[in-house]
Amino acid sequence: MTFGVSGRMEWLSQRCQKEAALRSVILSCLLLVLSVSLYPGLWAIGVQLHSVFTGSYVPGHHSVLLVNSPNEQAAKDIGRAIMERRLAASVNILSRTSTMYYWKGEIQDASEILMLVKTKTSRIQQVTDYVRSFHPYANPEVLSFAVQDGSLSYMRWMDEAVPDD
Repeated sequence: MTFGVSGRMEWLSQRCQKEAALRSVILSCLLLVLSVSLYPGLWAIGVQLHSVFTGSYVPGHHSVLLVNSPNEQAAKDIGRAIMERRLAASVNILSRTSTMYYWKGEIQDASEILMLVKTKTSRIQQVTDYVRSFHPYANPEVLSFAVQDGSLSYMRWMDEAVPDD
């Protein structure tokens, strides 16, 4: 009878260890999912706190996107749509530029309108996706450049103009 009780105790001990390990894995997975889902909000708060306490800018928090367009009306339509969706703080539409590029193995020469879209770096993918869905070109130019430094008051204005994700 002692052997039966000791064997059962050993089995129970092993089961408890397995359940504890399973709980640990589940808890770890839950914490990982929670961290990943909260990361954008925590990052935004961290950037704002850093800016408030140090009076400086966190490089890369904002970006400028270059977007080409075939004409001024298309550029205005795209720019207005981006602004209405609050995906950018501002859009500059520059006058005609001369463009040369390869397309289907040939050098093309065209006139285009260039837009400068100023937004948060976290919004780049949303702007890119929207431009691709709305743009008349099959493969529109959307290039982003992270802002490394600039006027702190301008950067704060951009933060107010473009809501967090």
